[in-house]
Amino acid sequence: QSTLVKHRKQKGRITLGKILILFGLLLFACYIILPLMWMLSTTLRHPLRSFALPPAIFPTEFDLSSYATVFQKVDFELFIWNSAKVALLGTFLQLVCSTLAAFAFARIQFRGRNAIFILFISALMIPSQVIGIPRFIMLSKLHLMDNHAALIIPAMFSALGIFLIRQYMMTIPKSYDEAAYIDGASLFYCYYRIILPMSKPAIMVIAVQSFIASWNDFYGPLIYLNSLEKMTLPLGLTALRGMLNTGSQATIIAGVVLSLLAPLLFYLFGQRYLVEGTNLGGLK
Repeated sequence: QSTLVKHRKQKGRITLGKILILFGLLLFACYIILPLMWMLSTTLRHPLRSFALPPAIFPTEFDLSSYATVFQKVDFELFIWNSAKVALLGTFLQLVCSTLAAFAFARIQFRGRNAIFILFISALMIPSQVIGIPRFIMLSKLHLMDNHAALIIPAMFSALGIFLIRQYMMTIPKSYDEAAYIDGASLFYCYYRIILPMSKPAIMVIAVQSFIASWNDFYGPLIYLNSLEKMTLPLGLTALRGMLNTGSQATIIAGVVLSLLAPLLFYLFGQRYLVEGTNLGGLK
């Protein structure tokens, strides 16, 4: 018992190493938070005083004119609708394709399974910019330019999503499948009612990553979209710069702050599953 008490005292003792680690984490937190605080405080001041030196980290006044200007200069609601349409449809279709492929690689035995899986994973080594020209030619031949389908269809396939969900499904005991098959369940029933619900943490990780990546994507809309009414939020916000970049920087930052709300809400909604998926993945 005395050894246990001594061990607990040593474990709870504050050492120089712990202090240095906490100090380093505090500096890193400030490095992340202070630019966000500056962005928020800049949008809450009058545009003429937005970039005064020294920069103010905390709000000194609450002038919402920059936010009102965002809705006056551009059709902000339309950009939000376009981004939500592309991000939600792309994320949903990616989850459908990724979970079906992951289930096949994890639970079905067929010839050449490992070789095909390695071929899928090899796509992770190819940067998206390398296949940009072939993809552009293919989509133009399909007459999908200036169409949201040019952004949604390529987002359906994700080698990373297939890999992560497949690895998670591999950790589920095969006894669940065998019990379902004995009771007369079909292969699709086993996928939809047994394996899919048990893989929810991994699926939510991919869903959050896919939604945020699609919502913040600027490269894809810049290449495939031409009409102002088809533009997504990151591309549409460039209209706030005005002719010859004469627009107010405070207004542009206000638009950026508003664009962060949807990913933040989506992340908060899936936070519990993200933590669960990270913990289970680390334990297994």
